[in-house]
Amino acid sequence: MSSAAVVQRRWTYRDLVALPEDSLRHELLDGEHVVTPSPAVAHQLILWNLVREFTVFLDAHPIGTALAGPFDVKFSLFTVLVPDLVYFTAERFARMVNEKHAIAAPDLVVEILSPGTRRRDKGRKRAIYEREGAGEYWIVDPEAMQVTVLRRTGPAPGFTAAVTLSQAGRGVLTSPLFPGLRIPLSRVFR
Repeated sequence: MSSAAVVQRRWTYRDLVALPEDSLRHELLDGEHVVTPSPAVAHQLILWNLVREFTVFLDAHPIGTALAGPFDVKFSLFTVLVPDLVYFTAERFARMVNEKHAIAAPDLVVEILSPGTRRRDKGRKRAIYEREGAGEYWIVDPEAMQVTVLRRTGPAPGFTAAVTLSQAGRGVLTSPLFPGLRIPLSRVFR
């Protein structure tokens, strides 16, 4: 009896863009191809509520650009993530975003947890955003009606500050990236 090792092929960005359009979310996590179905309605409503809040604020204060997914963030040939929402300051947007994708970590990344993505969003994707230099990472939990805010507070690597806000606790999202912006969680989890 022989034992054969299963060799898993390492995917590249070229493999990803060669896939036919299928309305699924395709990502590369350090060469591993991961596919998730389109999000559920609750997920999309939360995303819509966040987009509305950012649109109103950024229209009045044009300091950067927010984009709702699907939008590729290409960290390397082997790592391409598709966050639910990203934000770049105006200066970084001009340097880091082209017509197809971003080439560096956003200033803010938002992921809305789904049953099929919960572990990955809180584990591997968090580690990638942290490693690649995202300034803030908001993990939105529709079931618990909570948002965990992870923030890089200085030159030290990694997220150095974390807070979890809840709708039950009347939490309000704020960020140094958006002076004056206050998003009550009651408007996120309508």
